[in-house]
Amino acid sequence: MGETMPAVICESWRPYDEMELKEVPVPGPLAPGEVRIGVSHAAVSWATTLVVEGKYQRKPTLPFSPGAEVSGTVLEVGEGPLDAPFEVGDRVCAALDWGGYAGQVVVHSRHVYKIPEGLDAGAATGVPISWMTAYGGLVWRAKLQPGEKALVHGACGGVGLPAVDIARAMGAEPFAVVRGETKAAFLRERGVEHVIDSTRTGFRDYVAEATGGLGVNVVYDTVGEKVFHDSLRCLDVGGRHIVIGFVGGGIPSVPANILLLKNIHVAGFNMGQHVGWGVKDERERWANDYRRGVEALMDWWAAGKIRPEVYATMPLAEFREGMKLVTGRDAIGRVLLTP
Repeated sequence: MGETMPAVICESWRPYDEMELKEVPVPGPLAPGEVRIGVSHAAVSWATTLVVEGKYQRKPTLPFSPGAEVSGTVLEVGEGPLDAPFEVGDRVCAALDWGGYAGQVVVHSRHVYKIPEGLDAGAATGVPISWMTAYGGLVWRAKLQPGEKALVHGACGGVGLPAVDIARAMGAEPFAVVRGETKAAFLRERGVEHVIDSTRTGFRDYVAEATGGLGVNVVYDTVGEKVFHDSLRCLDVGGRHIVIGFVGGGIPSVPANILLLKNIHVAGFNMGQHVGWGVKDERERWANDYRRGVEALMDWWAAGKIRPEVYATMPLAEFREGMKLVTGRDAIGRVLLTP
């Protein structure tokens, strides 16, 4: 019998909790340019619930193991040219199509990134996807500038908290919107000046008062629904509203008249387009830009300008409990599984 590993397996489209932990063969031989990683941490993401039910825009071939964000150690390096130099024993993190809820993964080197010495491997798990979502939204799409004001919704979420840190690292001023005093207190302790607990204060009123009626320069919107429409009215002249997702459930329409009257812009940022998850697989086209983005984040982290957070770490067998922490919206930072 060949070598095996533990893995959470989705054998048919089903609710997340109906997946099973099994012992399965390790991934096969490496193709040129690929790297084998022994997984130390896999991140739990709300989007995984859509993937395993067959509701995501990309559908893996069944059966499969979910999980798109991992960190770990290089076990083997394939032949042929690599997108970056790797050696056995390197600490790395990676962005996957799927397969992360397992003891090993095989991934092309274009989406494997070294973790600099002194940085925590668990906290690094979310950098190639969650943190790059915020980086791409603010740096590439919004072109946020020092001194500008950025309204961040879901500011303690998996891609919201990175946006708050990145805005500060860029010399901008975040206005962080959260639900509940626990999350608000966390951000205040982190040094964020403008924290808006939406259970107590309307963010439109807060922004209007804090900016003397001018508004913010950028909105980073993970929610959609009514939040989208209210946020458009928070933008100053030349403001940019960046659509990241729709965790609120509803997909809003853009009222074109307000774009004209306020001289503002609306744009979307789909991180998946850069790692091959789009309608067209363009991962090779964006690989160099993406690597530079991850390296910039690692540099900011090493310099103390950003701080990836881990909320909870638990064994792979507790994958159901891990998702409950995420869907319950109590987690501040990433929930990790340890194969």
